[in-house]
Amino acid sequence: MVVKKSSFPNTVTIQPIGVIHSCFTEKFGIPRQPGMVPAAIARMELLPPCNREEMVRGLQQFSHIWVHFLFHQTVSEGWKPTVRPPWLGGQKRVGVFASRSPHRPNHMGLSVVKLEAIVKEKDTLFLDLSGIDFLDQTPVLDIKPYIPYSDCLESACCGYAKGLQPEVLVTFTAEALAFCSSYQGETGRNIVQLIKEMIRHDPRPASQKKNKSRFGMLLWDVNIRWCVEAEGFRVEECAKVQVNGVHSHTGNSSRKTSK
Repeated sequence: MVVKKSSFPNTVTIQPIGVIHSCFTEKFGIPRQPGMVPAAIARMELLPPCNREEMVRGLQQFSHIWVHFLFHQTVSEGWKPTVRPPWLGGQKRVGVFASRSPHRPNHMGLSVVKLEAIVKEKDTLFLDLSGIDFLDQTPVLDIKPYIPYSDCLESACCGYAKGLQPEVLVTFTAEALAFCSSYQGETGRNIVQLIKEMIRHDPRPASQKKNKSRFGMLLWDVNIRWCVEAEGFRVEECAKVQVNGVHSHTGNSSRKTSK
C-alpha cells in the first residue's frame, strides 16, 4: 500500500456554532457519560451565522442528536499521552485514544443526547436537551442527528468499560427536601430528581471512594451537601449560592467539603 504525503494544513480553525447553558456549573458531579442522568438538562444556544431556522429544518424528526464540543476548561491544562480512566479505579494507565478523557490533543468531546425541543425566542434559536454531560458555557462545534440503525451496533464490545455500577439509595433530610420543593415551585426545575440520578451513580473520583466525609456539588445556583452512609448517600443540605450577598446563577462551591 502506497501512503501519500498529506497535503492538508498543519492547523485548522474551528468556529463554535453554539454554546451550552447547562445545569452543571462546575466539573465535579458531571455524569461520566451522556444518558446516565436523564434529568440533567441544558439549552444549546446557536450562534450567528448558525442560528438560522433553515439550518435545523427537519432536525425535530430525530429523538437524539450527536453533539461535538470542546472541553474548554481543560485546554489550558494541555493534553496527556496516557490517562487513568475511572473504570479502572484511577490506578491503571491506558492511551488517551483508548479513553474518553478531556485531556486530548484537540480537547474535543462527543455526546449523544435527547433532543427535547427546538425553540425560537426573538432572534435566538435554542435546542433543549436532556441526558446531558456538558459543563455550563461549553462551546459546541457541530451537531448531527443520531441514527439508530447505524449508530447503535449490537456487536460492539466495550473493553474495560464493563457497564454501570449498581445504583445506591439516596435519601434527603427534611430540610433539604423542603428546600428542593420550594426551589422547584420557584423555577420549575425538578432538582430532587436530578440530585437522585446524579448521586446514585456515585460521582466521587476513584481516589475518594473510601472517603466517608461530606461532599459538595453545584447544580444551577444551588449548592448541595451530601455524605456517605452504610446503605448509600444522604443529602444533608441545599442552599442557593450567594456572591457578595446576591444570589447567583453561576459561581463555584467546594467540590469536597473535607478531606
